Amino acid sequence: MTGLDARLSARLTGVSGKPVEVANLHRLTGGASRETWSFTARSAGDERRLVLRRDPPGAGRPEGMALEAKAIAAAGRAGVAVPRLVDADTDPAVVGSPYLITEHVDGETIARRLLRDEQYAPVRKGLAAELGRTLARIHAIPVREVPGLSTYDPLETLRENYDALGEPLPTVEIGLRWLALHRPPEVPETVVHGDFRTGNLIVAPSGLRAVLDWESVHAGDPREDLGWLCVKCWRFGSPLPAGGFGTVEELLDGYAEVAGERPDAEAVRWWQLYGTTRWTVGCRAMAERHLSGETPSVELAAVGRRVCEQEHDLLLELGLPAEKREPGPCAPGSDLHGRPTTAELVAAVAAFLREDVMAGTEGRLNFLARVAANTLDGVERELRLGPEQEQRHRERLATLGQVDQAGLAAAIRSGAVDAEDPALLEVVRAAVTDRLAVANPRYLSEDT
Repeated sequence: MTGLDARLSARLTGVSGKPVEVANLHRLTGGASRETWSFTARSAGDERRLVLRRDPPGAGRPEGMALEAKAIAAAGRAGVAVPRLVDADTDPAVVGSPYLITEHVDGETIARRLLRDEQYAPVRKGLAAELGRTLARIHAIPVREVPGLSTYDPLETLRENYDALGEPLPTVEIGLRWLALHRPPEVPETVVHGDFRTGNLIVAPSGLRAVLDWESVHAGDPREDLGWLCVKCWRFGSPLPAGGFGTVEELLDGYAEVAGERPDAEAVRWWQLYGTTRWTVGCRAMAERHLSGETPSVELAAVGRRVCEQEHDLLLELGLPAEKREPGPCAPGSDLHGRPTTAELVAAVAAFLREDVMAGTEGRLNFLARVAANTLDGVERELRLGPEQEQRHRERLATLGQVDQAGLAAAIRSGAVDAEDPALLEVVRAAVTDRLAVANPRYLSEDT
């Protein structure tokens, strides 16, 4: 053995006091901020399936990983369904970066299977209430049991993170203004998971098996977790708001069964809109890691073009649906370079990735090939539709006396343009719809 498997073997041998062989080590797909690996640990005739979660080597966040391990341990003691913690350490010399190891939990995490496959139909009926009960148990964990939890003003932090990106967006300015004007009264702080959503849950036909990915755990308003679960992107096309599984009422009913009190639905809606704004900024921040050279990644680059999906959702939540519009004729291209055109070349490479690379690979490489092919689809659409869209965009901005999005965003923040002005909202709505028509036109049909 060499590399990561050898390091894991040495570490687990030291922890258990008997020789441990590591087999079947492979990286799982997904996880743009942290790596997730599955492997089998063999010792004295016994086998255990384990999961390694670690920071990307060279980009370790030891305090964050240590906090995640403490949160999982505390949640387990409180009766929350979590994977059993086997080991954790912040020393990069152990496995290359700060990490934690848990036992494998059988079940499904892929949202589209959970929301569509027949075998999960029975559990879907009561899952929203079960998730409410689970969140109530998480929020009942004494804050002192997870020492080191951060606490912060959510709106101030969100604005700071957004400003740090240096790319002002009118949609985000509108969302931040609405959030500031409608902020609900404060409630006592609790442990907050911070990323409780479909995709971070292991579910079996019998029910919820485990809550994963505690890296965003902090102390704050418990209604944040409820609103985050209801953000539209975590429904994966389902019309049901609570993670795609049920209604908000079912979610809050389940919560009240354990907590003894029912959270205010309007406050949960505020946190839902906050979560959508947060994820708009979060997607752009993930892309910045690629653009800055910190973590070159086709996956992170592709996430940058998903910002418009969250802008679209934010406008929907503010009561601004997209106008259904067929694209006009494409501008004629230059004949300088002949055929195939740039768009045709891009389409050919996307087809190669799907039909050849994906057909001959599996695991993470297969996943990244799909991401790359989908990204090229967007490039091809922008080459076809972009010139017409750009002309409309400039004309719309001119009606508000602006030349670019940054100027419009600044005008909204300063109050020079009223954030609720119908003319402004029409311009912003149209721009987001155009961006989405390039990035992911299918998303326009999921207005639920």
